[in-house]
Parts: sequence; C-alpha cells; structure tokens
Amino acid sequence: MKKINLKSILTGCFAMLLVSSCGNKQEAQEAVRPPASFPVAQIKVKTITGYQEYPTNIEGIVNSHVRTKISGYIQKVFVDEGQKVTKGQPLFKLETQSLSQDAGAAKARVNVAQVEVDKLIPLVEKNIISQVQLETAKANLAQAKANYSSIVANVDYATVKSLVDGYVGSINFREGSLVSPSDATPLTTVSDIKQVYAFFSLNEADYLDFLQNTKGNHLEEKIANFPEVSLILANGKVYSEKGKIQTSSGQINQNTGTVNFRTIFNNPEQLLTNGNSGKIKIPTIYENAIVIPQEATYEQQGNIMVFKVGDNNTVSSLIVTVKARIDNLYVVESGIKVGDNIVTSGVDKLRSDMLISPEEIPFDSIMKPIKTVFKN
Repeated sequence: MKKINLKSILTGCFAMLLVSSCGNKQEAQEAVRPPASFPVAQIKVKTITGYQEYPTNIEGIVNSHVRTKISGYIQKVFVDEGQKVTKGQPLFKLETQSLSQDAGAAKARVNVAQVEVDKLIPLVEKNIISQVQLETAKANLAQAKANYSSIVANVDYATVKSLVDGYVGSINFREGSLVSPSDATPLTTVSDIKQVYAFFSLNEADYLDFLQNTKGNHLEEKIANFPEVSLILANGKVYSEKGKIQTSSGQINQNTGTVNFRTIFNNPEQLLTNGNSGKIKIPTIYENAIVIPQEATYEQQGNIMVFKVGDNNTVSSLIVTVKARIDNLYVVESGIKVGDNIVTSGVDKLRSDMLISPEEIPFDSIMKPIKTVFKN
C-alpha cells in the first residue's frame, strides 16, 4: 500500500487555486477595459478639382508649305532655318537663264506680230486686203503677247517668296537641287507661331464624362464653358500660358475609339513651335461631392471599404464606389452619404461590430491633399 504524500497534494491544490484566481482577475480587467479610441469625422460635401493628363502634339496656327510653281535648279537660298520672315520676302531663287532666253525670243515674236498688224491696218483702210487678214494678224499678236506674259510670269516665279509672316522650318533642298511643283516634299515650311494649336484625344469614357459634367446644352456651349487647361512641356515644367479648348470632332473614331480636341495657346516668346510634344492637363471640377481620404479606406477582394460608426459606437464595414482619385482623396459615388460618421485612420485595427470610443475631428482637417515629393 502506497503512502500518500500529503505535502504534494496540498502544493498542487494551491497552484490550481492560484491559476484560477489569476484567470478571473484578467477576465475582470478585460471586462472593464474601455474601448479603443479612433478619430471619427462626419461626412460633408466639398467642391474639389482633379486633373487628367493627355499626350499632345503642337503645331503653329498657320503652316505654309513653300513650293515652287516651276521646275528648275535652286540657284540661291536666301534664308536659314528658324529665321523670322515676312509675307512676300524672297526665300529661294531658281536658275532663270533659259527662261530669260525664252522671254527674249517671245518678246521678239511680239514685236514681229505687232509690225504685221501695223502694216496691214492701212491696207485694209484702202480696201487693198480684206478685214479677215487683219483680224488674223491681231490674233497672232494677242497669242504672242500671252506667250510672252506667261514666260515673264515664270521668270517671276523663279523667286520663291513667303506667303505668310512666320518662322522658317527645315530647309529640305539646297543650292543645286532640281525641284518641281510635283515634289512631295516642300522646299520648307513657314509657320506663324504667335499662337499654337495643341491636339489631344479623349477616350470614349472620358468624353462621356466631359459631356455629362460640363455645363451647356450642346457641344459648342460645353466647349465654351469649359475651364482653361494647362500644358506640361517635355521637360516636365508647366507652360506659363493657359490654353482654351476651341473645337472637337464630336465623333468617336472607330479605329482608335477616341474623340479629337484642339486647344489654342498664346506663344508670345515663341517657346513653342511645330513638332513640340507635351501633355494637356485638364481640370475636372466635382461640385458638392462626397470626398474621403484614402487613409480612411482599405481594400477587400477588390472593393474599397470604410468603417461607418453606428449610434451605439460600434463600427460596420461598407463598400464605397469611387468615381475619381485626386491626390490622396477619393471622390465617392455611392456607399456613404452626407451625415455619416466614418473612422478616418487606423482602419487596419478594426473589425465589424467592434465597439470604439469615437474621437470627433473636423471634417476639413482630413481633406488636405498630400503632394508626392520625389527625392534623388
């Protein structure tokens, strides 16, 4: 018969009582622990402006392709690329030696025809010859004069002049080149760049947003009411002048699925020229919209979620539909409404039906966009 160790039994019982007592004390402490505090703001409407960027290419408002009206070899180029020229200023001179010889011969034929007419007039007056002979001579004279005038005009065309005020572009032919009116490539292009056009395209969805969100009863009114746009240059800097949308094709290109727009910019310092590229920055104004910070949201299975605070200070998760993202803010289309209270930060620590201690903060304090700063 084993001997019972009373000391061991008493020690075990004491340990069990101690553990039980500690557990009850911890449960009691948890029961009286206050709920965690979270910042909460009441949803209000706000007018906010977002921006979208679209690639653009730039052209002068007038691009005059300089071509010759006659065939010949270029004898002289009077201007250089980038030079400012005025309307009527000579740009190129074609070789005219053969034309000058033709003009001399044509002038001689005019003189011969004139002599013939002068000789026949008195003979007709004396009825020595018929009037028909004189009329024939006069017709020959008119034809000779027309031929001479045509050759003289060609001599004048040998000096190719600018048709507009502007700046000379690339000179595609130099001295000694044979050129003709049928050449596909112009001699050069003179561009008026006091103002420039910037062309860009909207996809179908953005175009519909433009129509639905811009005031006006028809496309022309909407374009007239649309705010000014900005131009981001190729070096990333914003162009100093604001632009205005002038026209739109108003039709979706079936091949590209886009609608074309044209914007005009003043170019007083001639900083912009043909071939420049950049981005058009278009403002989109959301008036009286529900806006929340992204910090107040989290993603779950592809949905954007927020925690709404109920009357009893318990939170429930809701799906919100977002129509736009502006800096660190979301423009909400549906899911929450004005007057709702949402948790604005620390949402990763929450779960549905959790009791919290709301710490009310001003709505405007959470609406400040955060600009991204890049460091080298």
